[in-house]
Amino acid sequence: MEQLFEEAIQLNGVTPMQMVINVIVTMIVSLCVGLIITYTYRKTHKGANYSQSFVHTLLIMNIVISVVIMVIGSNIARAFSLAGALSIVRFRSAIRDPKDVAFIFFAMAVGLATGTGNYLVAIVFAIVVSFVIYGLYTFNYGDRGQVNKILKITVPENLNYEGLFDDLFQEHLIDYSLASVKTTNLGTMFELTYFIRSKEEQQDKELIDGIRCRNANLRVAILLNAQDYYE
Repeated sequence: MEQLFEEAIQLNGVTPMQMVINVIVTMIVSLCVGLIITYTYRKTHKGANYSQSFVHTLLIMNIVISVVIMVIGSNIARAFSLAGALSIVRFRSAIRDPKDVAFIFFAMAVGLATGTGNYLVAIVFAIVVSFVIYGLYTFNYGDRGQVNKILKITVPENLNYEGLFDDLFQEHLIDYSLASVKTTNLGTMFELTYFIRSKEEQQDKELIDGIRCRNANLRVAILLNAQDYYE
């Protein structure tokens, strides 16, 4: 560790005190800009999958990357060594919201900018992108006006479910598609899973009542958040 520190001092041509000051300034700038990123994430996040630990991760990752970039500097051999070390890291947590991935790259980009000493670029970039994200959130850009839902229907094993509910779906839904069919209750029943979008003037209760008249009054469930299908 001491050798790396001495090499970094020699490559950058600064005194140990100047090196320490540079590291501290970089970490402070990274922390401040990271707070902008995490504040934007907290204010614009939708759904029930909010995680405080993910917010902390964004902040910590931003600072760590900035220091790593300072250590690497222009040393190509050190950069390849770091890439080899990071290649053995495996992440077990699945990211369900695609926007979380965008925030990860957002934090990485800011960390790279501060690590190379481009503090003004990092600050301006974070502010502009945060305004863009907040604008998309405020104006609900990209929303189609209807909520994507998951419909799960349980039917007896001896019931031919193909086309059984099509007329009900056409009456109550804008569109629908069969996502999966699986057995349940020790193979005595089937569970059908559909992706659906309801018509604005139709109520879910009317659709559920119509289905219950055809599936022997077995379980019918509508999930209001399509991401619940993957949980």
